[in-house]
Amino acid sequence: MMAYIIRRVLYAIPILIGVNIITFVLFFVVNSPDDMARLHLGVKRVTPEAIQSWKREHGYDKPLLYNAGRSGVAFLTDTIFFQNSVKLFSGDFGLSDSGRDIGYDISQRMWPSLAIAVPTLLVGLAINITLSLMLALFRATYLDFWGVVTAVVMMSISSLFYIIGGQFLLGKLLHLVPISGYDTGWSALKFLVLPVIIGVIGGIGSGVRWYRTLFLEEIGKDYVRTARAKGLGELRVMFGHVLRNALIPILTGVVVVLPLLFMGSLLIESFFGIPGLGSYTIDAINRQDFAIVRSMVFLGSVLYILGLILTDISYTLVDPRVRLS
Repeated sequence: MMAYIIRRVLYAIPILIGVNIITFVLFFVVNSPDDMARLHLGVKRVTPEAIQSWKREHGYDKPLLYNAGRSGVAFLTDTIFFQNSVKLFSGDFGLSDSGRDIGYDISQRMWPSLAIAVPTLLVGLAINITLSLMLALFRATYLDFWGVVTAVVMMSISSLFYIIGGQFLLGKLLHLVPISGYDTGWSALKFLVLPVIIGVIGGIGSGVRWYRTLFLEEIGKDYVRTARAKGLGELRVMFGHVLRNALIPILTGVVVVLPLLFMGSLLIESFFGIPGLGSYTIDAINRQDFAIVRSMVFLGSVLYILGLILTDISYTLVDPRVRLS
């Protein structure tokens, strides 16, 4: 087990380097350091001296990927890419182009993101699995047919419709919850209710379709027919056998998502004014703050790889027949 984890961590290093290079190239294909300087200086007729001063202050006065004027190791190390990327692997996110500590911002903004993502995941998982088991239990009936039709319709509706519709119905028309905003402590609950409800409703369609397919596949296997032949009731078969044996593919989706909960929801946080990591990333893209964009992409890659490792480890807990070597 330990050898497998170490091997996967070592495999992750070239992946993270590759992701970092791609992010770097894509960003600077669109924006040159001069363009970034003009944007942050905030004036149309900025002098070349001011541009060079801003670039030197933020470390963008060096070549991008290689320094033809240097020899030896400095050919690669005395570049914008190396000096802005190597710190990420030690957990140092550095300063944003506006001068803020990125690590501190992440530590503050991850909590609002988690406050939305964790309840949305848990409540959504419980609802989706329960509805899927009910449709599988009443398979090939009108309940199953209309349940699938409803799920397909919900999948086809844009998440923006749920957001705007929820804000209008629950916020503006019924005045049950605030439309947007955020607060600290227990006062934040009233701002989180609507985003969580919309997040759960928006995921029901795809979740029910997927879990129903998993359960129907398990129902057709020999162990289910054996359980029925022993006289077990249908509810006990569904919850005691089918659900248990479908946990591996369920874990595949759930465990991979867990680390990504820190990254927040881009749409929901932006529309509801939640100061989480999702809105943090969107704001950085709009401001063309490369330091934040690079850090968030790197953090997302690390968390995704961590999720894959956790998924493989969780397989051994659910199914003892699975062994990692």
